[in-house]
Formats: sequence, structure tokens, C-alpha cells
Amino acid sequence: MQNRFLFFVFVCSTIIGNAQEFNAFDADGKRHGKWQKKYENSNQIRYEGTFDHGKEVGEFKFYKSNSGKSPTAIKVFSNKTDSVSVKYFTSKGKVISAGNMIGKERIGLWTYYHKGSSKIMMTEEYKSGKLHGEQKTYFENGQLTEKIMYVEGEKQGKRIVYSEKGIIMKEFTYEDDQLHGITKYYDANGKVRIEGDYKRDRKNGVWNYYENGKLLEQKRFPLGKGGM
Repeated sequence: MQNRFLFFVFVCSTIIGNAQEFNAFDADGKRHGKWQKKYENSNQIRYEGTFDHGKEVGEFKFYKSNSGKSPTAIKVFSNKTDSVSVKYFTSKGKVISAGNMIGKERIGLWTYYHKGSSKIMMTEEYKSGKLHGEQKTYFENGQLTEKIMYVEGEKQGKRIVYSEKGIIMKEFTYEDDQLHGITKYYDANGKVRIEGDYKRDRKNGVWNYYENGKLLEQKRFPLGKGGM
């Protein structure tokens, strides 16, 4: 009889212990320990990770409603800073992008990859959720295809577009997120094909058009105002 009672106590303790393996609270009602949430009316996990008295710590995995056991995002939280390391994945487990966040805002360097590949497609920098710094885009062969500078979310300075052979194809100038300044288009051999100025997103002044390096035509903008 006593043995049966001890066995019953053991079974109950095991059930209670398993029930408290996930989704427990501390004395203040804050999430504490391992947590796992599932989609409503489904066994598909929505996220899983660990809380330390209400604060996320360590690795958290996030899933879509149809992603099975493959997480679509992994966030690594620190108990020392507010910065979170983030990676997004394809359904086959390939990294799409990676970087850091504070809250919902991206910060620092973010890296993006070509589809299904470990080759870098683009890098860009953020400050308080806004693009701030140089953005670079690459062909799959690693050759730079475009670079541009951002300041607090706005394009500033030169934007240069390259061919797969590294030849400059286009050159734009921005100020306060608008085309403003010299613009040039080049042919496959790197010779200027078209050049002129923009003023606040509109062509302005004399534009030159070339063929095989020789001036072919000139036009003055805005058209209809003393145009050539």
C-alpha cells in the first residue's frame, strides 16, 4: 500500500514538473525560465526561448505557421545590453540577412545574401532604425554593382553603378535625398555617353550627349526656356 502511494506521488510530481518545464512565472508574475508559444489551435511552435524575470536572454527561435521545425528568425539577447543579434532564414535554413537591433530599430551593419547562397548581396549601415552610412550591393561573383551614402535615412553624395566587369556605368549626385549635381552615364568601355546637372530632382542647364567619345548633341533644361 505504501509503495503504491509513493508511486502515485512520484507520477504526480513528474506531471507537475513537466507542466512547469515551459511558461512559468516568478513571484512577481514575470515570465521566467523556458517559454514556448504555439499558434492558436495548432501544434506549430510560434517562438521558444528563455526569460530571466521578464527579460529575454540567450537564443530565441521564431517560426511561421507552416515552417515546421525550421526557424525563420533567430534572435540572441544579451543580459548586459539592449542590443539583439538577429538572423533571418529561408525555409531551407539559408541565411537571408543578419544584423543587430534595439527594440524594433535596426542598428549598425546589416548583411544580406543572394537567394539560397552564402554570397553577400548587400551591406548597409543603420543608426536608430535609419540608413546611415554606405550601402553597397554586389553581383553574385562578388563584384561591386552599386554604392551610395546615406545620412539619417536620406541619400547624400555620390551614387555609383558598376558593370560586372567593374566599369562605372552611371554616376549620380544626391543632396537631401534628391538628385542635385552632376550626373553621368557611361558606355561599356567606360566613356561618357551623357552628362549634365540635376537641380532638386530636375534636369538643369546644359546636358551633353556623346557618341564614341565625341560630342553629338546638347540640350538645355528646363526645355522651352531658351533650350538649345
